[in-house]
Amino acid sequence: MASNKKYWKSVEELNENSSIVETLKNNEFVEQIPVDEFLGDKESLANSSTSRRDFLKYVGFSTAAASLAACEGPVIKSIPYVVQPEEIIPGVADYYATTIADGFDFANVLIKTREGRPIKVENNKLQGAVSGANARVHASVLSLYDNLRLKSPKIEGKDASWNDVNAKVKASLADAKAKGGSVVVLTNTMASPSTDKLIADLTAKYGNVKHVIYDAVSESNALDAFQSVYGFRALANYDFSKADTIVSVGADFLGDWQGGGFDAGYAKGRIPKNGKMSKHIQIEANMSLAGASADKRIPLTVAKQKQALVELYNAVTGSSVATGLNNKDVAKAAQQLKASGSKGVVVTGLDDFDAQLLVLGINIALKSEAFNPSDAKLIRKGDAKAVNQLVAEMNAGKVHTLIMNGVNPVYSLPNSKEFVAGLGKVKMSVAFSTKEDETAKKSKIAAAASHFLESWGDVTITRSNYSLVQPTIRPLFNTKQFQEALLAWTDNPSSYYDYLKGFAASNLAGKTWNQALHDGFAVVGAGALTANGVNASVSASKLATAKSNGLDLVLYTKVGMGDGQQANNPWLQEFPDPITRVSWDNYVTISKKDAEAAKLVNFNVANGGLNGSYATIKVGNVTLEKVPVFIQPGQAVGTLGLSLGYGKKEAMKEEMQVGVNAYTLYSNFNANQSASITLAEGEHEFACVQLQRTLMGRGDIVKDTTLSVFNKANETGEVELYNPLPVVSLDHKETLASKVDLWTSFDRSTGHHFNLSIDLNACTGCGACVIACHAENNVPVVGKSEVRRSRDMHWLRIDRYYSSEETFAGDVDKKEAADGLMSSISTFTSMEDPSENPQVVFQPVMCQHCNHAPCETVCPVAATSHGREGQNHMAYNRCVGTRYCANNCPYKVRRFNWFLYNKNDEFNYHMNDDLGRMVLNPDVNVRSRGVMEKCSMCIQMTQATKMKAKKEGRMVRSDEFETACSAACTSGAMVFGDVNDKDSAVAQLAESDRTYHLLEHIGTKPNVFYHVKVRNDQ
Repeated sequence: MASNKKYWKSVEELNENSSIVETLKNNEFVEQIPVDEFLGDKESLANSSTSRRDFLKYVGFSTAAASLAACEGPVIKSIPYVVQPEEIIPGVADYYATTIADGFDFANVLIKTREGRPIKVENNKLQGAVSGANARVHASVLSLYDNLRLKSPKIEGKDASWNDVNAKVKASLADAKAKGGSVVVLTNTMASPSTDKLIADLTAKYGNVKHVIYDAVSESNALDAFQSVYGFRALANYDFSKADTIVSVGADFLGDWQGGGFDAGYAKGRIPKNGKMSKHIQIEANMSLAGASADKRIPLTVAKQKQALVELYNAVTGSSVATGLNNKDVAKAAQQLKASGSKGVVVTGLDDFDAQLLVLGINIALKSEAFNPSDAKLIRKGDAKAVNQLVAEMNAGKVHTLIMNGVNPVYSLPNSKEFVAGLGKVKMSVAFSTKEDETAKKSKIAAAASHFLESWGDVTITRSNYSLVQPTIRPLFNTKQFQEALLAWTDNPSSYYDYLKGFAASNLAGKTWNQALHDGFAVVGAGALTANGVNASVSASKLATAKSNGLDLVLYTKVGMGDGQQANNPWLQEFPDPITRVSWDNYVTISKKDAEAAKLVNFNVANGGLNGSYATIKVGNVTLEKVPVFIQPGQAVGTLGLSLGYGKKEAMKEEMQVGVNAYTLYSNFNANQSASITLAEGEHEFACVQLQRTLMGRGDIVKDTTLSVFNKANETGEVELYNPLPVVSLDHKETLASKVDLWTSFDRSTGHHFNLSIDLNACTGCGACVIACHAENNVPVVGKSEVRRSRDMHWLRIDRYYSSEETFAGDVDKKEAADGLMSSISTFTSMEDPSENPQVVFQPVMCQHCNHAPCETVCPVAATSHGREGQNHMAYNRCVGTRYCANNCPYKVRRFNWFLYNKNDEFNYHMNDDLGRMVLNPDVNVRSRGVMEKCSMCIQMTQATKMKAKKEGRMVRSDEFETACSAACTSGAMVFGDVNDKDSAVAQLAESDRTYHLLEHIGTKPNVFYHVKVRNDQ
């Protein structure tokens, strides 16, 4: 029966004679729509001949625009393709093979583009590629969108046309030729045969032209040593997968040593197989990535490192050059190297000709299989002697025209003042640069250079690798390549593309031009090299008497900053150094003993931040003031470390003008200097993340063992000897944690189920995965002040652990020896202090995507939930920022948006301007203020893989799934995939006896698992 009740919404409706109610009943819109504001005034509208159909179009669009404005949504004008390029499909990524060659980093890479915008760097994994993109290479895509780039050429500081630039340069070249003046082309290592040919063409046309190669970080001594043995300047190549014993003397070969890229081969030998793994002994002053991964690390001063090299030489060759070193660890390493024979290899980073020559002699004597001079690296070919001669000639007034490309000597030369003085005596100076940097500002012509992603080119990274550079976007500004200018100055009408295509034809080893462009490189024949006689005994005698004069200062490059070319890149500035965990700074590293002697201190403050003293460092007559001090466990007593690449001021955002310029101490291009250090006034605040989100005090974090224990356990089947399964109390009985559950389990065997495997043996802590995650997932940069407040937004962190004893096994023994309350307190307090020479473990930690996730049970708005494929999801528009989930997460991997980082002047990084935002990935939401965010296991990538397979009418192939971190990991430490696919690599890794989960006793059942760290016995 129908109800006769009358419902009303307002008291006014009870008044039957209300005119207001009657009006509201009959009118859908209370006020007239202001159509005249959209379409013009009423008179012109009434007299128009607009059809009804057109009128509805206009009104429809205008109403929609007005609605958007009412919601405060910005209206962004889009211009559709008139003729859409065939290769561009909206919403689908395209990949182009190219090569980065900036003078410091060289690698074959793939560039991911969306609608014509390069947004991400990937590794080129084709057979024969020189891959191994590091953190800087991954971040280079952001430098393309740097708003402080030089946007057009300038003459005497004023904007000019390229015609004016070419006219002035050609006039200067002609004048130099007429007057017999000297023309110098000063470039970084381009390793480009076609550019060398263009410079030769310039020489042929104008006569007195000299090409000088200058690299800010010099490898001159290594190049000279190689040349003395093999007849040409190059760097020896190494394949560490072929070595059983690796001895490194001051060479961070897992970092930037001689171009890097050695971690993939190294990691292959470091994963225990058939009871064996390679043995790595590191002799060094600074704690480095290589030292952190070593089985045995021997901290020594630079002088003693040279003597250690002589001891290795004596053991291998049977020589008896006396050193007086008397170090048992070095003697043992020498015997192990000799016993390995051709399976041994020695490398050195000592900036000394004799040390480099001695290493070549040792490897030749060993007939080392890992030593590969035939495929020598043709990179970092700067000539320190030629650069010094150039500065002298400039000051003598002998240089008429100086043309520079890819160099910034005003900033990076140790004798910068002399260079600036000489620059004033040069009649014409031209600086090709992507920035109006220190050198471009002081040059008569600042030529706006294109970014490598806007350029054509070729590169010979090694003797067997001829690579191509191709643009992935048209130049964003009025820029030109250096090669285009060379063509114009030699009156060559060809475009550089045509010139390059013709030149490359004879270097492609049978590949077509299109095939080489597709692959990014061609593998060419590299004949075997024959070594000339190596007079290593003379070098050994010189090194044997090496002595330290004061403290040994070792200048090095951070894996985040390199030589400083990308100092204005916020991704790299905020990247925590793998060893110190400090971002936004460089600093002098010093041992605890030396720090106490100089009254230098570090201390933590209440918010977990790290503070420290300032120091003054003196090398010869040069003084560097206000250098922050970082007391570094593992730093050799009697040594200091300081990284290059910081302290830049020009073409830099104010927030990124950080650090001190260590190049001023780089006397005579030598990374090893004698120095003194004294306390200075003031207190420095570091942005150090080491004490943030710590898992300290909890079990099942890092598991490590020795190879002998590992092998014994595998023989007897007692895996619990090195990988004990956690137990909990159930009804007062010890029960395996995996057998006890608070949650209801579900069948996850149907469909995909994603897991991520992380092998602690293969992880080198390089951080490429951190930057790749930044790029793929639009992770914001928050700045030094916010990082110091524990508010960094990295979805992926790499925890670094030190042992308090010489080994982690020693930590266990010390812990178990504690007896009683007071003994335990004093024991655990002492274990907070790292050893003077600690063992180190790196552990990448991201959201563990727990199948039984504590975060999901406490979210009051169901913003975080579990997907059927194993991923823990975040619905940002549901999140209200209670942060209950972060509090309930045992892994501390959730990040809270304290501020709006996008389009906010308070955070003046790439998300604050339209150009910088071009790097954003459109597949990933840009999060707003007040929400939790975290690793999504790159769900957009797994979905794209499934869609691609579906479109091609096939099943997803085994190991086709990837995340940003797994794709970036060149060492193979990270493997992602579907564990329900039993043929996949991740499914097989999940069955390994080394597999364990973080905090497994909690019962969260993560979808990320780790492999026990195995080290060789001491």
